[in-house]
Amino acid sequence: MCVTAVESRPAGVLGTSPGHRPFGARVMAFVALTKPRIIELLLITTVPVMFLAEKGVPPMWLVLATCFGGYLSAGGANALNMYIDRDIDALMDRTAQRPLVTGMVSPRECLVFGISLGVISTLFFGLLINWLSAALSLGALLFYVVVYTMLLKRRTAQNIVWGGIAGCLPVLIGWSAVKNEVSWAAVILFLVIFFWTPPHYWPLSMKVKDDYARVGVPMLPVVAGNKAVAKQIVLYSWVMVAVSLLLTPLGYTGWFYTSVALVAGGWWLWEAHALSARAKAGVTGAKLKEMRLFHWSITYVSLLFVAVAVDPFLR
Repeated sequence: MCVTAVESRPAGVLGTSPGHRPFGARVMAFVALTKPRIIELLLITTVPVMFLAEKGVPPMWLVLATCFGGYLSAGGANALNMYIDRDIDALMDRTAQRPLVTGMVSPRECLVFGISLGVISTLFFGLLINWLSAALSLGALLFYVVVYTMLLKRRTAQNIVWGGIAGCLPVLIGWSAVKNEVSWAAVILFLVIFFWTPPHYWPLSMKVKDDYARVGVPMLPVVAGNKAVAKQIVLYSWVMVAVSLLLTPLGYTGWFYTSVALVAGGWWLWEAHALSARAKAGVTGAKLKEMRLFHWSITYVSLLFVAVAVDPFLR
């Protein structure tokens, strides 16, 4: 599906001139370019996998180094995403305060900042941890920037499905940082995040679909009705929960992880089916309560990966 280009206001639409950019505000703007809240979620999936790989507590310097390198890499990817999407960000309500839109950071500064973080993070991983982790980190950055942002986001409703692969790679990075290899346990958790991403993001897309429609980004809720989107959410949710339970029969986890996966997964499925029922009934607006599943999705992945980290101590 092709999307026509949109006419947008240039970066700096709020009139922020170089003479009106305080140093403190500038620092916070560069931090905002890295999207810290998204990176927090990535680290939630990285660190517990390191505990599972180590079957205990990995060296703290390695955990801190992996988190720091991961922050730099993901931050660089997010900054480059904002650079590429600055035209549509200026037209969407939910992105109207981003640094490039307000003019607090110039497009050139953002581009240099993003590339610099990507280069530094790759060298940091390679020289201090290992080159497999460096390659995976660079691959995640390139996939998010090139495949998702540049190729998929404005062309297909499957953008978040395949573009979400970039958000799955921190799981492999966490494992490789400890083992300098990738195992089936890491692949299974990679797949959990892969199937988690669409039903995590689609409820939010349902909430702000008018924003996406206005700028011609074909998120699934824009090109399909709520009923169809909710059906996809249910299908992905069932596969996600099923995949999450594969770790135990393969011998990687025990009773604690399994219990958490069953309870948290069961609650997820309850919320997914409830959303689907409301959509089928034609409920719209605030009564659709699509954000209930979005917020629960964050809690779910946090609980699941905390269980990944704790389980080795209870076996």
